[in-house]
Amino acid sequence: MMCATENMQSIVLSDANLPSLPKDIPHPNYDRTQLQPGIVHIGVGNFHRAHQAWYLHQLMQNGLAHDWAIIGAGVRSYDAAMRERLVAQDCLTTLIEVSAGGPSAEVVGSMIDYLPIEEDCATLIRQMADPAIRIVSLTVTEGGYFIAPTDGGFETGHLDIQHDVAHPEAPRTAFGAIVAALNVRRQTGAGAFTVLSCDNLRGNGTITRQTVVSLARQSNPGLADWISAHCSFPNSMVDCIVPATGPSELDMVRGLGIEDAAPVTHESYRQWVIEDDFCAGRPELEEAGAILTDDVHNYEAMKIRILNAGHQVLANVGELLSVDTIAQCMAHPLISEFFHKVEHEEIVPYVAPVPDMSPADYTELIASRFSNPQIRDTTRRVAFDGSSRHPEFILPILKDALAANGSVKGLALVEALWARMCAGIRDDGSQIQDNDPIWPHLSVAAKASEFNPKKWLEQRQIYGNLADDPVFASTFCHWLELIWSEGSASAVEVYLGHTKTT
Repeated sequence: MMCATENMQSIVLSDANLPSLPKDIPHPNYDRTQLQPGIVHIGVGNFHRAHQAWYLHQLMQNGLAHDWAIIGAGVRSYDAAMRERLVAQDCLTTLIEVSAGGPSAEVVGSMIDYLPIEEDCATLIRQMADPAIRIVSLTVTEGGYFIAPTDGGFETGHLDIQHDVAHPEAPRTAFGAIVAALNVRRQTGAGAFTVLSCDNLRGNGTITRQTVVSLARQSNPGLADWISAHCSFPNSMVDCIVPATGPSELDMVRGLGIEDAAPVTHESYRQWVIEDDFCAGRPELEEAGAILTDDVHNYEAMKIRILNAGHQVLANVGELLSVDTIAQCMAHPLISEFFHKVEHEEIVPYVAPVPDMSPADYTELIASRFSNPQIRDTTRRVAFDGSSRHPEFILPILKDALAANGSVKGLALVEALWARMCAGIRDDGSQIQDNDPIWPHLSVAAKASEFNPKKWLEQRQIYGNLADDPVFASTFCHWLELIWSEGSASAVEVYLGHTKTT
């Protein structure tokens, strides 16, 4: 635990100032000028810096992986602001672990550069084509993999994909850039690299393979065959709660004596489970605590179904009831009871155990982590992009429950609460700002559902044939009608058995 002293002057974060940082804040003990790149990471958000970059930093602190430094990259215009902040401080990041005992910090130095953001991705392609790069990793969000909503295949009709097919040497997407770089490496004999997804997707490596190979096949079938034969796409599971950075986080890092334009707060828990399938070698990640295994699926399913789905159980009702953070949701008697009932009765039955952890025990671990008041993880952040998160996290559990003739009352209520949230008005009448890439579309369906709940389920790109299931559809419509007429809290009270439905 560290406490700021009165009138402490913050030290601007940079390589030159590392020796001047407060003595109780660990920082790189390795010579960063001697690090050599081995990884390009696309999507340098808070999660990557608190998770994957931290694992590499731990190895480097122990004299390992000095030829596996990270080069950051992005493909969207909004990535430029993060690049500017990080490059100005030599790509260093202050990680602040927040717990009941107070904050503790360390400075992480495993990222050594951040490439410029360009419309044609030219610099990114050149960097990935460098034979020194052996892993390209990604955190581009669950909705960034161009998955067709109808059948889960590759979404060939997306405008960005059509552009990349027509202009393979000047792509817009991360995957177009990967394909272009692999084409250069094939031609030059540099060989393949591993593409490592670090996003919360079931079978994220399998999905990444589908996206990369399918995109290549649209314009260069021979290259697609080469990629399929030579590249690796390991499945992985990542786990650490990492809130967005705002004014309070900036104040926190200053209070610790550091002026950092892009600090990251995080919980104390981390887990990284990775399929050991790397075509061009890998750092010794197990030495930093990662789990290398040939069976990622059960770890992945437990985390996605209990943690990620649990986030959606909390976030939508939290937004509707004007509860600001996930920790506050867990402290709210009604929302907390709702979370525990849905988790134990309608999610845990469809989760397999992993070594040393049962689904029920993992649920209680997650409840404890969600309850940490020092983690200011907002309901708004967790509710963002529900059009990707609900199909990925909630609907597969619903399908399993329906197939097993199990209860779907709670999960259907979760969906109804999401629908009501997308109408953009909380129960107290305050406005919910746009919070999804397709918010205007969702908002139209949500408002129409006040008079006809089935209008929400007609979004086939989200629900597919689930909308035709009579058990789910009737349960969903019952809840949404009750929410519109009596309010979100009343509907949850009825589900919990506190009151009778009217």
